Amino acid sequence: MKTKFHTTILQAGKTATGIKVPEKIVESFKAGKKPPVRITINNYTYRNTIAVMGGVYMVGISAEHRKGANVAGGEGVNVYIELDTGPREVVVPEDFQKAINSNAVAKRNFEALSYSNKKAHISQIEGTKNADTRTRRIAKAIDLLGKNSK
Repeated sequence: MKTKFHTTILQAGKTATGIKVPEKIVESFKAGKKPPVRITINNYTYRNTIAVMGGVYMVGISAEHRKGANVAGGEGVNVYIELDTGPREVVVPEDFQKAINSNAVAKRNFEALSYSNKKAHISQIEGTKNADTRTRRIAKAIDLLGKNSK
């Protein structure tokens, strides 16, 4: 069930943006303090997780999502929010999957990551159109994942 509320997009620094989610809405989900949600702003929908920051429930709005929703920090917006019960799976690009498969420790560590951390690695890799940069980013990710830490 979607719930609608009006809020202002908060901005900290140059790029960090997010919205406060009313406590009563979070509690209505009955899914803990960090529930996965689907956010819709201006007919643009994205998936995220509510976080608690300074005792306040917040959802971030990345540059990609601000662009998709055509919004900016400081703007008042209507937000539709709903509990996201769908599976959270990332699509691993073929070149990155091949590199992961060649390193058993990297593969184990990648598979143990949360959805958000997997997505962060993939976003970093897919965030360039330059083939050399992409290759370097894949190598860096494999190096980090190949160590016995996340």
